[in-house]
Amino acid sequence: QTVRVAGRLMSKRLMGMAAFAHILDGKGQIQLYLSVNDLGESYAAFKDYDIGDIVGAEGKVFKTRTGEISVHAEKIELLAKSLLPLPEKYHGLKDQDMRYRQRYVDLIVNPEVKNTFITRSKIIAFIRRYLDSLGYLEVDTPVLHTLEIGAAARPFKTHHNALDIDMYLRIETELYLKRLIVGGFDKVYEVGRIFRNEGMDTSHNPEFTTIEMYQAYSDYKDMMDLIEDMHRKLAKEICGTDTVPYQGREIELGKPWERLTMKEAVKKYAGADYDAWKTDEDARAYAASRGVEVPEGKTATKGHVLLAFFDAFVEEKLVQPTIIYDYPVENSPLAKRKADDSAFTERFEYFVCCKEMGNAFSELNDPIDQRERFMKQVAAKRATGANAEVDEDFIAALEYGMPPTGGLGLGLDRLVMLLTDSPSIRDVLLFPTMKPKNK
Repeated sequence: QTVRVAGRLMSKRLMGMAAFAHILDGKGQIQLYLSVNDLGESYAAFKDYDIGDIVGAEGKVFKTRTGEISVHAEKIELLAKSLLPLPEKYHGLKDQDMRYRQRYVDLIVNPEVKNTFITRSKIIAFIRRYLDSLGYLEVDTPVLHTLEIGAAARPFKTHHNALDIDMYLRIETELYLKRLIVGGFDKVYEVGRIFRNEGMDTSHNPEFTTIEMYQAYSDYKDMMDLIEDMHRKLAKEICGTDTVPYQGREIELGKPWERLTMKEAVKKYAGADYDAWKTDEDARAYAASRGVEVPEGKTATKGHVLLAFFDAFVEEKLVQPTIIYDYPVENSPLAKRKADDSAFTERFEYFVCCKEMGNAFSELNDPIDQRERFMKQVAAKRATGANAEVDEDFIAALEYGMPPTGGLGLGLDRLVMLLTDSPSIRDVLLFPTMKPKNK
């Protein structure tokens, strides 16, 4: 049977009147056998082909004496010329900086790298199927915003010429998705590209992907059940098991996840008892006695001190999947207060391998409370020199009435890191942000 194949020339071995070569396409390598008797003048041209050239061949499939499936070429042609040499065969492209800058070369000479991005695509496809099966609707919301909102993240700023206004790349998809809940969509989600003008490290890139989902007539405990079930099924689908290796550890996504309130977690891992602090002053004094730095300083509340203890002692202990819930209101401006303790909110984050992987709330739907929290947030951001504003349109949406809603957002890139055992976020982004070499 005659077949046609095409790909990048990765090796050639000339033996006078005949030759063997390997070409690489998106599915892998295949060997070609070529001889002057079959190809005539085309064989002479082939001898001048360079490693990296794109070639096409036509011929019959056979097995060599060593059992390798090959194509006995009856025709061969040069489809595209490679003007730059590929990295040397046995050393490949090892320089990490160059791998990220020239991902196209990385994919050629390190074909196993493709598996990470194939897996990434499969993860997104599975999550879409999972949410669709639960009745969620995928939507798109604006990337360009007219306001710099009061959240702690710093946005990227641009200018719209036709409208002659400054605009900001979004730092979240949350507020528009909740507008849709107000509008009558009961379950919505978005796979969204997010932009934050902040630092970079192994788990942070200025642009990244989140998946946010919102469900009317539910709360944060419903979201806990959803995210645990989704991870268990996702791991089995992608990895074939719900216990996955990550950086030398075995992560048990299939076992019931531990669930602790933030107060319980701080008491368990730091020995600090929030309920023993009668006043903010007591909390600050206790932090000072333990050598825990609280960024808010003399204005720190009990909630701020609790958060500081969590950062200092707890997060590094959360290797296996753990849900930490009931966060202080001080750092939860969009979460509903707990009915039995207004100092805390119905919010959780889940952690795997000492990293925060996602964030969820019982969404705040009280417009008066929401305005007050936005105003405090905006005041704090303006104190840093930013031009933050309250999103009055979002407040207006809440004034029309938003049903009780559970919302959850997860970082797709960190999830891909976990399921592909990748140490850096740059390994799971095809084209991570890089400083130009001439700068």
